[in-house]
Amino acid sequence: AGGGGGAAPAEVCEKFRTARTLSAVESRKDPETEPYRSKYSARALLQEVKQLLSAAEEGGEARLVAVRRAVLEYELGVNHTDTEELSAGEEHLQRCTQLLEPHRLSPDCVSLYIQAQNNLGILWSERDEIKTAQTYLESAEALYNQYMKEDGNPPLDPSEHFIAEQEQLTDQERSKRFEKAYTHTLYYLAQVYQHLEMIEKAAQYCHTTLKRQLEYCGYYPVEWALNAATLSQYYLSKQCFMESRHCLAAASVIFSQAGQVPSAEDRDEIEQDQQDLRQRKAEIARCWIKYCLNLLQSARKLLEDNIGELDPDRQLELKAQRKKEEDEKEKGRKKAVLFGTSDICDSVLAMEEKVSSVYPLDFQEAREIFLVGQNYVQEAKEFFQVDGYVTDHIEIVQDHSALFKVLAFFEEDYERRCKMHKRRIDMLEPIYADLNPQYYLLISRQLQFELADTYYEMMDLKVAIGNRLEELDSHTIKKINSLAQLAIKYYELFLDSLRNPDKVFPEKLEEDVLRPAMVAKFHIARLYGKLITSDSKKQLENMQTSLEYYTFLVDYCEKYPDAVRAIETELELSKEMVGLLPTRMERLRAKLCPFI
Repeated sequence: AGGGGGAAPAEVCEKFRTARTLSAVESRKDPETEPYRSKYSARALLQEVKQLLSAAEEGGEARLVAVRRAVLEYELGVNHTDTEELSAGEEHLQRCTQLLEPHRLSPDCVSLYIQAQNNLGILWSERDEIKTAQTYLESAEALYNQYMKEDGNPPLDPSEHFIAEQEQLTDQERSKRFEKAYTHTLYYLAQVYQHLEMIEKAAQYCHTTLKRQLEYCGYYPVEWALNAATLSQYYLSKQCFMESRHCLAAASVIFSQAGQVPSAEDRDEIEQDQQDLRQRKAEIARCWIKYCLNLLQSARKLLEDNIGELDPDRQLELKAQRKKEEDEKEKGRKKAVLFGTSDICDSVLAMEEKVSSVYPLDFQEAREIFLVGQNYVQEAKEFFQVDGYVTDHIEIVQDHSALFKVLAFFEEDYERRCKMHKRRIDMLEPIYADLNPQYYLLISRQLQFELADTYYEMMDLKVAIGNRLEELDSHTIKKINSLAQLAIKYYELFLDSLRNPDKVFPEKLEEDVLRPAMVAKFHIARLYGKLITSDSKKQLENMQTSLEYYTFLVDYCEKYPDAVRAIETELELSKEMVGLLPTRMERLRAKLCPFI
């Protein structure tokens, strides 16, 4: 049995097998009142095996004796860790590695040694000693690599030290178990690196783990899919859209394997499982929404000019560049298929083909990505409903609104663009109306600001449409004024939310609200300037209010020069207006009362 010297006595093997069954199988049925009943029985059996071995091995081959002892120490170590007795667990696992140290690179020891180190790594992570955990896991990783380089034959599985000769495992099974142990090493390392904020390394290890789990079919579909979806968000943050889409497509494909819930006697449990599956599915849908939104927003950044409009020259240039790149990329793309066996690959590719991973450069392309995102919004909202999931639900609606906002950027027709913003108003206003700002101050502010910004945008579009007309008709004037008034209303609500309980506006604004507050003040100043009235007195009042808001910005930045960074453009324009407005107002006054 890899170590020579014959198999362990039958009685010993039998007890060892029973102990393992108790631990792995029976313990799942333990009552809540005695959660570790089977684990304790298993522990007693392992201690008996230890005594029987000592008696049987008087004068046996020292090396074989040491290896069998090490297996028992390992089992006892895991047993104590499982019952939350970490110090005892650590002692047994340390004893296991000490016994194996001289033989750790031989085929009958290497797998056990790696598993012991994995478990020491987990044990130290549970104590929040992440650096110590890292040492054990990295040493397990190094040992695997060294063994594969120097020997590479499928090593014995630890359990084989306690089974009859004729029950030895096949090489294929040995290899599978060894690789699984190493996959665990990488999986825990990914978590350790995440903890130590070594994000790139964590992502790389997470990716390798996911890949290996598929290769060796060792995974739970739901957990695998969530890990892949989480990894996709890392790639998003790095603007790697192809990789991000690949992880999401794989997540969706593997997740669909989880749909078949086994028929259990317990209806409640199935109901709970189904509920859990629905939630996970909605979480993956939310990752898809972020993907579509980020891809559209990144494309907008590439295409916009200095006033935030689509730059047609840039558009042509990017389209030509893409044509050239596409031909070259086709060759490289084939190598980058990341996950899985061929049947999984086909499903993943089919899933990927439903949405682009290259920047959309015109309305048609943007709309296709928008529609995919919108479908996932519906899917996510089905589970995350307002009742019970207020914050999640609102975040999803905000993402939906953001999808419309970025799609509007690609739309050339002002009227249709206006309609898209109107859709945003229609989804955000009812939610805002039902929200209690006392409990949800932050979300409430976000919504006030977004509603204000959307009305502001619509007002600007209506003004642009009006400017194309021979003369403004009363309908357009009414529309412009009402949109401006609504924008002012929501900006004022936002600014009021910053006041203290005595309704006093803060002397100095907090860092996180400084820019939004200043933008709100600046936009209100502009809005008062846009209101159209034939009553000159009213017009003077509007100019006066406008001037007060511009002046606020200028004075605030003089008092707190640090604030300038946050609002350079707005400050420049405000200074200009503070210079211009008084003269304009004088002229208007002179018109009103020419005899003064």
